[in-house]
Amino acid sequence: MLALEFPPLSHIVNWPGLAGDGQWWEINKVVLVYGAAVLFTLLIFILGNKKQLVPTGAQNLAEMAVEFVEDGIVMETMGKEGIKYTPYLLSLFFFIFFTNIFEVIPIIQMPASARIALPMFLALLSYVIYHGAGFKSHGIGYIKHALVPPGVPVALLILVVPIEFISKFLVQPFSHTVRLFANLLAGHILLVTFAVLSSGLVVAKWYVVFSPLPIIGVIFFTAFEVLVSFLQAYVFTLLTGVYINAAQSHEH
Repeated sequence: MLALEFPPLSHIVNWPGLAGDGQWWEINKVVLVYGAAVLFTLLIFILGNKKQLVPTGAQNLAEMAVEFVEDGIVMETMGKEGIKYTPYLLSLFFFIFFTNIFEVIPIIQMPASARIALPMFLALLSYVIYHGAGFKSHGIGYIKHALVPPGVPVALLILVVPIEFISKFLVQPFSHTVRLFANLLAGHILLVTFAVLSSGLVVAKWYVVFSPLPIIGVIFFTAFEVLVSFLQAYVFTLLTGVYINAAQSHEH
């Protein structure tokens, strides 16, 4: 009889420290993914800022990456006024992408964004930045700007203001966090599930004929997770740009 042992969720998302003593400060593989993502992101900046008459292939790739974020995110959400936020949004996009893409890297196979601490930290950092941009642009009047939509009758403000406060100051950072975390965790669990099915069917039994099915599933979901890694980094960064623009706009 086919016996499959699925690892518990705590085993899927938690890696022991490299030294194995279990201390909270111990460096584990998730921390190494963070470090690698920082180094790769710095490499994008270094290569993108090099001035050469004949750019190398790596430099061309870095310049295209910078232009993608600047044209596809910054200009689309904030226009020319948002150029000053390009370094932050560029760092945000590539750091998230690199932490995500380690999900499909052999041996490592863990998206660091599937640990809620990282999405929460990035969401709170963005939260401080876009509300800070709002106060910088409007002063203390930003509170009214954020809570009172234009054209709302005075009689409805008693309902609208609490809803806007909960939405923009409480729910917004939570949804920003969960969107990234949940998508990467779900994808990681799917890959683990199909990997366990594949290994369980590779036995000298008659049902080995079904082993190609989960293997095909692993290949399909691996390719899909590459796309998800990119899209979730893009969506997180795009929403940050949208929030910054909404906070500092002068519509009302």
